[in-house]
Amino acid sequence: MTSPLLALPGAVAGAGIDAPVAAHYGSFNREQRALDAGEGFVDLSHRGVVRVTGPDRLTWLHSLTTQHLLDLAPGQPTVALLLSPHGHVEHALYGVDDGDGFTAHVEPGTSGALVEWLDRMRFLMQVEVADVTDEVAVCWRPVGDEGRYDLVPRERLTAYAEAAGPAAGMWAFEALRIARGEPRLGLDTDHRTIPNEVGWIGDTSWGAVHLDKGCYRGQETVARVHTLGRPPRRLTLLHLDGSANRLPEAGTPLRYDGREVGFVGSSARHHELGPIALGLVKRAVPVDATLDADGLPAAQEVVVDPEVGLHVRPRLS
Repeated sequence: MTSPLLALPGAVAGAGIDAPVAAHYGSFNREQRALDAGEGFVDLSHRGVVRVTGPDRLTWLHSLTTQHLLDLAPGQPTVALLLSPHGHVEHALYGVDDGDGFTAHVEPGTSGALVEWLDRMRFLMQVEVADVTDEVAVCWRPVGDEGRYDLVPRERLTAYAEAAGPAAGMWAFEALRIARGEPRLGLDTDHRTIPNEVGWIGDTSWGAVHLDKGCYRGQETVARVHTLGRPPRRLTLLHLDGSANRLPEAGTPLRYDGREVGFVGSSARHHELGPIALGLVKRAVPVDATLDADGLPAAQEVVVDPEVGLHVRPRLS
């Protein structure tokens, strides 16, 4: 669904799954600085949107997802994951309840599969699930340190842009997201990713796993890794050598000492940090090792500590 905001002055369309919205509006560096200063918004209207209504909606979603939703207050944003039986992340839902329904946005092109799966899980619960991507658009704007998502009636998207401007594109948004160490499903993850590996367990605004709630699909894997063992891989922020004036493609192997030890996820040019990327690497890779990303040297900055977990005990002096 191509965004009408591509008609704004200077808009240049994105690529891949982000092609329906603007990559930038003329200067991604200026757009980053504006967002950093708390100004403007980002058009994310290509994301899928799902709405769950009915009196049992929060109880039902609480039982299915990684997040504690029983006491979710109207207007309070949250992030929840749906896992496979083995704990692998299948969907990441960024949602809010308005008192009448829970509305969540997901990666572009995935809302249909999510609705189909949720429909099969309703059983006798009083819930209704609908794909409302055609009706609701998503935008992001800087509020505080990490920003907030707005759900906008799609027919009012242009009016929203006029009130919330200046517009910033995906290149600026992605650069700031990567610098925060916030993973994006399908780019910074693969089919084997568990929440423990990529920072979805924590106190950030994208923390999506509640460790003290009841059972949900995939919980055993999450709890076992958190309680007894280290995550098999870890998310790391990569500071790339900028002399080659290129970025590695998503999926590029990461090598250390000649061996493949992981892969590059999303990458961008940050207005202060330079070229950066997120990478998923084996836990045993030294955190101070320089990695190779298709010929580009990549220094690491820790996002997920290789020693994270409840098994870690503080050292006594």
